[in-house]
Formats: sequence, C-alpha cells, structure tokens
Amino acid sequence: MTRKFHSLALTAITATLLATSLSGCFPLLVGGAAVGALVAVDRRTSGAQLEDEGIELRSASRLRDAMGERLHFNVTSYNRQVLLTGEARTAQDKEAAEQIVSKVDNVRSVVNEIAVMGHSSLQQRSNDVLITGKVKASFIDAKDLQVNAFKVVTERGIVYLMGRVSQAEADRATQITRTISGVQRVVRIFDIMSQEELQRLSREAPQPSRPAGTAP
Repeated sequence: MTRKFHSLALTAITATLLATSLSGCFPLLVGGAAVGALVAVDRRTSGAQLEDEGIELRSASRLRDAMGERLHFNVTSYNRQVLLTGEARTAQDKEAAEQIVSKVDNVRSVVNEIAVMGHSSLQQRSNDVLITGKVKASFIDAKDLQVNAFKVVTERGIVYLMGRVSQAEADRATQITRTISGVQRVVRIFDIMSQEELQRLSREAPQPSRPAGTAP
C-alpha cells in the first residue's frame, strides 16, 4: 500500500511540476485529494509566503529585462532568502544577476548558485523535474517529515533543499535525498528551528477539515 501511494504521489507531483513549468501554478491532487490536506501547512507566515511570491515575480521580471538570453535562471525565495540557479555565459553575468536580485524589495539574502557554462538542455531540465518529483514523493512517504516544510529545487542533478526545519528534519531530508537516483549533490539552505519553535508551530497549525460524515 505504501509503495502504491509513493508511486501515485510521484506521478502526480512530476506531472504537476512539468505542467507548472509551462503554464503556471495550480493545486496538486493525489487520488482526488489535495496534497495540502495530507501534510502540514507551510511553516512560513502568510505574510512571508506572499512576500516570497512577490520576490520571485519581481526578480524574474528584472532578470529577463536586464539579461535576456544571456542567462537561464530560476528564482526561488523562502522566508525572503533567495536561491538563484541556472547558467550564465560569463562570471560577470552571474554577478550582475545577483546584484539585480539583491536590490529587490524584501530580499534578506541571496545564495547565488548560477553556474558559468552553456545553458542546460531540455532533456536535462526534464530530468531535473523528475528528480524533484522523486524527492517530494519520498518526503511524503517518510513518516517523520512534512513535505510542505521544504522547498526542493533541482538544477543539473544538484538538489537544493530549503525550509524552516529542525536539525533532525534537515539531516533526515538530506539522507533521503542522497538515495534518490540521479542526484549528483545535495545543497542545504535551511532555516534551522529549535524543538521548542517546532512544537509551538505544531500546536498553532490549523488541522485540515474532515469531510462531513467521515468518521474520526
């Protein structure tokens, strides 16, 4: 049963990631239910989540306007810490991208992981989407992790893990990710929480509503 759910989750996540990369975001469904109903809520405040969305949109717009085809990039913001991944043609372009993003409103810090090399191929990017799907499905399958506590970004087989997590969760997620086929390296960009903070968030987190007529 666990293996079947893992396979279903991986299929749904991978399909969603592929579609989202082409057309924008929409809710992820697994077996007719939103994944959000199966896992804990995002550990960022609602304000921080909105800020992160705004940072990603403004950063991407400014990079496209300033860099054009000289840069293939992905911008991921978590709790106002921005991860830049992709490829730049020159070291100067890589540095310019970081400077542009660092000046976007509300950005706390920038982790610049852009590689100076030719742009990745469509096949490589598809492989990266598949790896991200495998990692997320494995987090869902794990009994001691909450997938919504993490952001997973994959670039050329390098997996970047972000999130507000405890040290134990960070180590466990890293261990799982390293076992995934195709993963070349794992880079951790975490906000480490104390156990006290984690317990407080768990107490404050709203519980998913139960459909009418469903037994507890």
